[in-house]
Amino acid sequence: MKGFKLSLVVFCVGLLFLSTSVFAQEAVSGEIAVIVKEATSSFWQNVEVGASDAEKELVAQGEQIKVSFLGPAAETKIEEQVNLVENAINRNVLAIVLAPSSPDALVPAVKKANEAGIPVVIIDSLLNYEEGYVSFLATDNRAAGVLCAEELIKRAGTEGKVAVMSYVPGVGSEIGRVGGFIDTIEEKTNMEIVGPFYSQSDMVTALNQTTDVLAANPDLTAIFGANEPTAIGMGRAIEQAGLAGQIVAIGFDGNKDLQEMVRNGTLQGIAVQNPYRMGYDGVKIALAAAKGEEVPKYINTGVVFVTKDNIDSEEAQRVLY
Repeated sequence: MKGFKLSLVVFCVGLLFLSTSVFAQEAVSGEIAVIVKEATSSFWQNVEVGASDAEKELVAQGEQIKVSFLGPAAETKIEEQVNLVENAINRNVLAIVLAPSSPDALVPAVKKANEAGIPVVIIDSLLNYEEGYVSFLATDNRAAGVLCAEELIKRAGTEGKVAVMSYVPGVGSEIGRVGGFIDTIEEKTNMEIVGPFYSQSDMVTALNQTTDVLAANPDLTAIFGANEPTAIGMGRAIEQAGLAGQIVAIGFDGNKDLQEMVRNGTLQGIAVQNPYRMGYDGVKIALAAAKGEEVPKYINTGVVFVTKDNIDSEEAQRVLY
């Protein structure tokens, strides 16, 4: 009997140790660094809102995490973004959620994160290092570009000139989005393509570029602005030239400026992504990966084409910001 009691005690202690070990593996604490292309535009601020809401929910559930939100001064400040990633690694963060400004320049930094055992979740734009990230959350940018071209063709027809106002050359989202748009125009129309022109994601640059394009091409029939600051600058140039409603204009993203341009007829439509979901799901997936859980390799966060006719619909209001 004495031997049995001793064995029972050993067994119970073993169970306690096992359960404590499992709990220790599941319970993690630390910083999840959300690092975007730049921190000032409405699009990236909506990513921050999603990330913050995820943090609040997870903390309420007992997780001991802190989400930081970081970004360089501009999307073109690629080296600055690399430094932000390396600084996060040096802080030994729990996980990194990254929107890479370059599909190649951020690869070495992501490799360093891998070597440090820090899981990386990629959002918005492609990174040319698939084995380096645990999950990729983004719009299917090529499909979105095709959609914009098809919607433009419905309104402008298949003849005439179309200008392409792009943002930062070589960025993963730009390659897919503008590539899909141009390929569709070339395949399905006889339209002459003017551009693309690159605003470097600067609204004033996009305004000036569009002003010059409109002046140099009085026979322009359509125009496409491929991201938020570019589309805003494009729309303002159209308004300043007195061409609102006279030229088919399609934009991308959905902040309040662009919504107003849809309502007043300056833009005939905008393709709207879901940046909130990129931040919200990105943080939750990053935490799951840090815990060693299996996570989906790719999540399409979707796009909604918003026009004056559907802008007040529930579907559109879920993604506009």
